[in-house]
Amino acid sequence: QVQLGESGGGLVQAGGSLRLSCAASGRTFSNYAMGWFRQAPGKEREFVAAISSSGGKTVYADSVKGRFTISRDNDKKTMYLQMNSLKPEDTALYYCAGDRRGAGVATQAYEYDYWGQGTQVTVSS
Repeated sequence: QVQLGESGGGLVQAGGSLRLSCAASGRTFSNYAMGWFRQAPGKEREFVAAISSSGGKTVYADSVKGRFTISRDNDKKTMYLQMNSLKPEDTALYYCAGDRRGAGVATQAYEYDYWGQGTQVTVSS
């Protein structure tokens, strides 16, 4: 089992950048595929990006492609989301999630087994 904790959220102006981190406990982080999701008030949770256990595969939602970059450091048991050119519509609670299957890059929330508590990102116009 793995426990996840997000950090790095905050308030930023449109056009700015933030880097989110997701730190994992447990020995098996390198076996998990990982993902980022977000949820804005009154909206459903939506997929942002995912990365395979080795880091060799990544996938992004169209809305963030070219602006966000997902990465991981298995030695540090940490996943990252570098967010550039932020827009007000990126405002949401951002969650990291772990998928025990490892090799894939799942885009649906139900495919993930473990979730963090979330970190708030607010982009002002």
